[in-house]
Amino acid sequence: MQYETVIGLEVHAQLLTNSKIFCACPTQFGKEPNANTCPVCLGLPGALPVLNKRAVEYAIRAGLAVNATIAEHSVFARKNYFYPDLPKGYQISQFELPLCQEGYLDIDTATGRKRIGIERIHMEEDAGKLMHEHPDSRSQSASWVDLNRAGVPLIEIVSKPDLRSADEAIAYLKKLRSVVRYLEICDGNLEEGSMRCDANVSIRPVGESKLGTRAEIKNLNSFKNVEKAIHHEVARQSEVLEAGGKVVQETRLWDTDLAQTQSMRSKEESSDYRYFPDPDLLNLAVAPAWMEEIRSQLPELQEQKVERFCSDYGLSPTDAAIVTQSKELAQFFEDTVAIYPDPKKISNWILSELLRELNRAGQEINETRLTPAHLADLLKCIDDGTISGKTAKDVFAKVFASGKKPQEIIKAEGLRQVSDTGSLEPIIDEVVAAHPDEVEKFRGGKTGLMGFFVGQVMKKTQGQANPKLVNELLKKKLG
Repeated sequence: MQYETVIGLEVHAQLLTNSKIFCACPTQFGKEPNANTCPVCLGLPGALPVLNKRAVEYAIRAGLAVNATIAEHSVFARKNYFYPDLPKGYQISQFELPLCQEGYLDIDTATGRKRIGIERIHMEEDAGKLMHEHPDSRSQSASWVDLNRAGVPLIEIVSKPDLRSADEAIAYLKKLRSVVRYLEICDGNLEEGSMRCDANVSIRPVGESKLGTRAEIKNLNSFKNVEKAIHHEVARQSEVLEAGGKVVQETRLWDTDLAQTQSMRSKEESSDYRYFPDPDLLNLAVAPAWMEEIRSQLPELQEQKVERFCSDYGLSPTDAAIVTQSKELAQFFEDTVAIYPDPKKISNWILSELLRELNRAGQEINETRLTPAHLADLLKCIDDGTISGKTAKDVFAKVFASGKKPQEIIKAEGLRQVSDTGSLEPIIDEVVAAHPDEVEKFRGGKTGLMGFFVGQVMKKTQGQANPKLVNELLKKKLG
């Protein structure tokens, strides 16, 4: 039997606020365990939560960016469950009345543009973190609780089951990551957990409209793991059905070492959490004027930048999508164009040399010493004949590593291109005299030998001769 895959993603994004969602504790990462805590996030009796307005603003930004409806009134609820990293015995979240509903994102697929529905975006607090082996090895038989993360503000973005393949899921997840990074509300780092993805995967016979029984897959901390987990789960469910069994609704864990999903627990229903409105928090009221103020301050998102870069700078959609993959890289491109107005050439250098150096260094563009002025100056050095394009690539790598100006490196390492006719003519005479057979063949019609003569001259000048001038002088010499 042929099966259709049905996928919905639940994405948690950690908001980049300075303080937690219901108290003034900092959200700073990397502090000593339990240093960023207070009676509120420790769940001590009598401590009352106070809502962080900036967190609400960031959540509204996300909702507006994905075309969702922002509720004028939403409600915080208590999600009741017991786990060591949840000190209150419940998590403050939103259930029946979330902040944002009914949005969408358009993604590019192999068959064209596709619209993925977003069911809701709701706000909630993060839980703490369990360490099952203490760093100083005081005990190997205990779990240790760090509540620094407890109370850090989250938004959960829940897609509709509109995704039909792992490729579509990855495209949606990357688009969503781009949105939250452009909005500057989350750094989108899956590996460090500031953006987390759970995948709800089910299959059904092709042509069937009723949804199959789904499994929720946890612990997906990279695009590659999302892709692998979905492929594995689809294969597993297909085998179960083909063997005459039934897929069980459950929560499964992705095991990166075994490259397979494993059963974790039965999947809870909303009734298992006994949701009820939090009596310590008022209903959240969003004034329309405040919402419109936030809307007016939304930045240009990647999709809009791609359209503008194609129309204003003449880039192809593919090149524009890569150049705008981050807000900082797009700004680097535009700042460089402002100094050196050749968008296509700048784009080519970003796509080849810059991205290669960034990948090699494991850095983002804003973490490097390279500036738009550096790249613009380097391209000017090629244009005025100071260095060749080949030498410029070596100089670029050194500029990237050191932060020095291209001219400094060219001067210090003696890389200036020889563009003096008086200096090159004796070398050309020497090359021509040393290869009479090749000269005769060239004059006999084998014009492809021009590359041989140019190569010989470049070899004698250690690559510093101006290739264009060498070609001109050789043509005159060889007739």
